[in-house]
Amino acid sequence: RELKRDIGTRLFKFRGNLDEELNHYHPKGKMIISSFVDGVNAYIDWINGHQDQLPVEFRLLKIKPQPWTPEVVISRHQGLLGNIEDELDIGRMIHLVGEQKVREILWFHPFDPVLKMDNQINTAHLLNDILELYKAYRKPVRFRSDDFGYQNQTPDYRRSMFWEGRDNLGSNNWVITGEHTQSGYPMMANDPHRTLAVPSLRYMAHLVGPGWNVIGGGEPEIPGISIGHNEYGAWGLTVFSTDAEDLYVYRLNPEDPDQYWHNGRWLKMDVIPETIPVKGQSPVTVDLKYTLHGPVVFQDSTENIGYAVKCGWMEAGGAPYLASLRMDQSFDFESFRDACNYSHIPGENMVWADPGGNIGWQAVGIAPVRTNFSGLVPIPGDGTHEWSGYLEIRKKPNQYNPASGIIITANENLTDLSYPYPEAIGYEWTDPMRGDRIAEYFGQRKKLNMIDMMEIQNDHLSIVARSLVPYLKDIEISDSKTDELRKILLDWDYKMEIESIAATIYNEWEKSLKQALKEIKVPSSIWKYFGSFQAKKLLDFITFPDGDFGDDPLQARDDLLIQCLSRASDRLEERLGTDVTKWQYGQERYKHVLFNHALGSYVSEEIRSELNVGPLPRGGSNMTVGNTGSNLNQSSGATFKIICDTESWDRSLAINAPGQSGDPGNRHYDDLFPVWANDRYFPLFYSRERVESVLDQVIYLVPQ
Repeated sequence: RELKRDIGTRLFKFRGNLDEELNHYHPKGKMIISSFVDGVNAYIDWINGHQDQLPVEFRLLKIKPQPWTPEVVISRHQGLLGNIEDELDIGRMIHLVGEQKVREILWFHPFDPVLKMDNQINTAHLLNDILELYKAYRKPVRFRSDDFGYQNQTPDYRRSMFWEGRDNLGSNNWVITGEHTQSGYPMMANDPHRTLAVPSLRYMAHLVGPGWNVIGGGEPEIPGISIGHNEYGAWGLTVFSTDAEDLYVYRLNPEDPDQYWHNGRWLKMDVIPETIPVKGQSPVTVDLKYTLHGPVVFQDSTENIGYAVKCGWMEAGGAPYLASLRMDQSFDFESFRDACNYSHIPGENMVWADPGGNIGWQAVGIAPVRTNFSGLVPIPGDGTHEWSGYLEIRKKPNQYNPASGIIITANENLTDLSYPYPEAIGYEWTDPMRGDRIAEYFGQRKKLNMIDMMEIQNDHLSIVARSLVPYLKDIEISDSKTDELRKILLDWDYKMEIESIAATIYNEWEKSLKQALKEIKVPSSIWKYFGSFQAKKLLDFITFPDGDFGDDPLQARDDLLIQCLSRASDRLEERLGTDVTKWQYGQERYKHVLFNHALGSYVSEEIRSELNVGPLPRGGSNMTVGNTGSNLNQSSGATFKIICDTESWDRSLAINAPGQSGDPGNRHYDDLFPVWANDRYFPLFYSRERVESVLDQVIYLVPQ
């Protein structure tokens, strides 16, 4: 069942010089990563000798953990990639509805991309499942109930399973100088948005040793701290749009499908045979194929067409976040920028603040330079569309001590049209509303403190709602029920808060509007490739309705707004009942958060109650600074947050949900969940004196 995943994983495996790869991330990278792997394997050796202590996931699945190698640490699978899927879908949409319609419904900026498909490409062929192996490599594992060794556990077995006992995902960051703070020192705040996960995606750690004194959050599969501070400065990250992938289309030799046409001659693909063991079956031997551009993901020997993915992240240095090892030892902004120059994946906005009064921003991420194409559509692999190297990361957009004294990044475009390397910047960016709201909040206050930082990090005001709702003001509504909902919205402060009835009405109305606009503006033939409108496009279509709405666009727009409000009412009555006073935002039947464990849907109720965490009420939406996603059960957002006042590192605040342990039987598995769900924090002490004053447990790991 998972054979495609295994093939894809091997196909996109780093196959370069391993020593060069490991030492890319730090001058002592090979030693650090090898030691990290040795530590993991020491635990695996111990746990495999004490089967009753195996983590619950392994016991449920009746499998044993296997030894790690450095190749596990440098895997690229969790790298927030995926532009290649957009590229293919844009090509498909251009084939089906044309370039002009695609430009109308998608938002490309800051530069105008070339979308014209090369005449050599059979665009109809793009409708095949070309990226099946790529997606199999990147997507999460999906389990089935027959994967488990135990079903319908008894309570006694449940207690033995949790052997310790039960006492237990876009992003924002900013840095501000001391002229804007009460302390007179710079501050840094970061809340990266990812898919919600249990056990936690990140873990707080404090690494102390010769040359190291760094605290913050990192992912458990790699060493180092990717967000946090040392004694010299604090840093954080958000995604910066960088396109490091391209889909190449080849003419294959009818006489030999492993040959492709390039620069006037047939070239032979490199072929690597691999044997894959399959549970309960004979091993499967596959041929992994590569062109000079990269892994071959699809071949059609009937049409003589092949496809390969060229990935900047398959170069040395493509392991996500691992270059944080260099950042962890930065001592000023210039040394931080030097460290950033090694950070290839993912594209990030790295911000810095230090006690010396300095703030800075450096965009990072490996950036191919394309001279005659945009990278947004599939291209011929015949040698006419080649990368001309990579832009030095230090030359990507950056700032140091700007006159404003404030740097805010929230995944939106921050690159102006004067930037000299437009070919190395992506065209697809998040809506600017979160960044705009942060700037607005700062502009309304004179001197900021840690309370302000917490407040804006969890702010639920929707700029999109504030832009849309006033359109309802002067529209005549004959239906009294719909008119009552209109009055509730017009009397609202646009905050998506728990207990707000208006927030519930608005949320359903906005969803209805998006669907209605999709039916008006997007041909049904491309719905499966399109997704949904960005807020910028939604507002543009409502503000400037065109002939697609009808003969009288403004009247048709107004009619649509009311129709969608009526539909929202119908859906809410169906979900929550006819009593509008029971339509509160943040209830379990509407907006809430339940952390679903990957195995939670396939085990007995007793086991599920131990694995899953929640539910609790949530406010916010995908358009608020406190980003809680668009799903009614929050499935993405910031489970990790940190705020640093550089005047005193012991004043730092943080949160990490649902907890610091991966063991459901440990009280720290989910003890931070209610703290996080209520938008609160804990002190992240740094000095040895303050750390030792709040010790909970001491563990000694003694090498043998």
